[in-house]
Amino acid sequence: MMLVLASQSAARRAMLGAAGVPHEALPAHVDEAAITAGLVAQAASPEQIADALAEVKALKISRQHPGALVLGADSVVVTADGTLIAKPETRSRAEEQLRQLAGTTHQLVSAAVICEAGKPVWRQAGAARLTMRPLTDGFIARYLDVEGDAVLACVGCYRIEGLGAQLFTRIDGDQFVIRGLPLLAVLAYLRQRGVVPA
Repeated sequence: MMLVLASQSAARRAMLGAAGVPHEALPAHVDEAAITAGLVAQAASPEQIADALAEVKALKISRQHPGALVLGADSVVVTADGTLIAKPETRSRAEEQLRQLAGTTHQLVSAAVICEAGKPVWRQAGAARLTMRPLTDGFIARYLDVEGDAVLACVGCYRIEGLGAQLFTRIDGDQFVIRGLPLLAVLAYLRQRGVVPA
């Protein structure tokens, strides 16, 4: 059975590829900001928000490819005071977010939902706690100069597998979850379904 990743995330594609999972990637193009705002208004938890976003993406592509397993995924960052952080999308917003997270511990939640024939058949979420060191404005500017537009599509403004590792003093949790996918749980389900060898 074919696996379709309902995402344009380079990190998620790289994780699946490195783990030997054959897949195709198709961006879902959903209005994440509107969906998130609606869920925040309903006092949804970070896990519920990440799960709902993952499901919407997977469902959209699953309806277009009913014979495939479609994997949707999403991540949210929650600050120490409970504020939800979205992808920065602009450099000035990235600077603000890094200043906000610097010197604090935040939570990152990544959820994955697999749909088949337009219905969810599997879901999993994972969480990690990350403590960011204090950051100077000079470091933030240099960091964003080097990382460029790549971090603008990353919740939290970091790619832990690269230069983003320099932002932290402590990480508690699964690195795959931090990179945007509870990969080990996904692999276990894909083995059950025969997508990858057991």
